Amino acid sequence: MRKFKQVLVALSPATLLIASCGSAQSGDSPAPTGPSPFALAEKATFDSPWALAFAPGTQTLFVTEKPGTMKFIDLATGRQGSVTGLPKVLVQGQGGLGDVAFLASESAPTVTRRTVYLTWADPGDGTASFAAMGRGTLVCDPGADCRIEGLTQIWRQQPAIKSAGHYSHKIAFSPDGKYLFLTSGERMQGDPAQDLGTNLGKILRLNLDGTPADGNPFADRGGVSREIWSYGHRNLLGLHFDLDGQLWDLEHGPRGGDEINKVEPGNNYGWPVRSNGDNYDGSPIPDHSADDGFVKPAIFWNPVIAPGDFVFYSGKLWPEWRNQAVIANLGSMSIVRVKLAGGKGTEEARIKFDKRLRDIIEATDGSLYVIEDGANGRLLQLTPAK
Repeated sequence: MRKFKQVLVALSPATLLIASCGSAQSGDSPAPTGPSPFALAEKATFDSPWALAFAPGTQTLFVTEKPGTMKFIDLATGRQGSVTGLPKVLVQGQGGLGDVAFLASESAPTVTRRTVYLTWADPGDGTASFAAMGRGTLVCDPGADCRIEGLTQIWRQQPAIKSAGHYSHKIAFSPDGKYLFLTSGERMQGDPAQDLGTNLGKILRLNLDGTPADGNPFADRGGVSREIWSYGHRNLLGLHFDLDGQLWDLEHGPRGGDEINKVEPGNNYGWPVRSNGDNYDGSPIPDHSADDGFVKPAIFWNPVIAPGDFVFYSGKLWPEWRNQAVIANLGSMSIVRVKLAGGKGTEEARIKFDKRLRDIIEATDGSLYVIEDGANGRLLQLTPAK
């Protein structure tokens, strides 16, 4: 274990650009103007980090790493450590260790013992893989590394697919803490997103033990249909409730058409029948239209922003951002801020960075933390620029 050394990150003028735009609904790309609202401080580096989660009630941040490892950093003291007891993962393409999540109901001033949820790409029998979710007990002894005891797989994608992409596997707990919502990507296959006989290309609503929750819209079909909350999704890398308790997803389009969707039970969001992007080979996909029978995105982007994940801001450091989506982006190497109201989204600002951003999280003091994608990905604290 080691202490972090706080480093103020110096960015070039080209990096510290902010863009403002009325709306990206039509796929407009705003032109950058003005200074960045952020002061940046480097806190640590990680090996291909994937997801961030605070242990509720603490300043201990857990970071999953794609190669199948997991680390933590106590942001109050700088102490860092590792987590053992992790699952065997398939590290290929987009596969690896995925999301990490904790129960808000177990909030405590120290980590000690608490329930932890993980997702990962499971190698299966070696011929086809699937996204999986497990639950165990995280045990952290004072001054020592942490371990996960009794990790048990409680959910999996069905069927397994010979593909190393579009696992999605992001977790969100309902505001009342009773249900677990989970994204399940369509594994680069397209058509399963419209098939209610599989749980691919879906958002799922589960009990905390991974079983289908009562009252789901397609429960009468039986099988994995009992898990499904919404369908017609592609590759969902963000799933969060806003401050009013409304669920939203953030997903990658194909060649164009990244989008945010207001998630409601039983809705069909159109993939692969409708998209505001095209196939990678250049062949067109019909755009969403007023009478196509599918739910249209609240906002979409052409060109893509290639999102990593997002957070609904609730802090006081940027009070004008309250309940806006703050998105960390991969391909566009940016943070995009979106106002969502009445089921529609408006891009408010775009702040350029010099690296791909994989995830973003808000700390209890209202500061934001972003993690860079790839080897030696830096954990950066964002506070208001002086």
